[in-house]
Amino acid sequence: MNGMMKNSFGAIKMGKSGFSWTTLFFGIFPALFRGDFKWALIMFLIGFFTGGLSWLVFPFIYNKLYMNDLITSGYRPTEESYAEFLRMKGIFIPELA
Repeated sequence: MNGMMKNSFGAIKMGKSGFSWTTLFFGIFPALFRGDFKWALIMFLIGFFTGGLSWLVFPFIYNKLYMNDLITSGYRPTEESYAEFLRMKGIFIPELA
């Protein structure tokens, strides 16, 4: 399920959850296109040191890692139904004060 994430300044990003098919087929490029340079570098380094075996693991966890980073940097779901879906997937969304 995909949904919109918005921060307090009005910037909007598309939130994705579940298995990352794009990471499976294209490796670090989805992270680079999303501007997620931290995880692109981490995926590259781990892939280098594991001989590419990590490319079979990251598609299962990358979208959750990306969503956690978005929430940590201040993004929140624009719809309550998407927020509930993320909570069911184990992603903590703090309440706004």
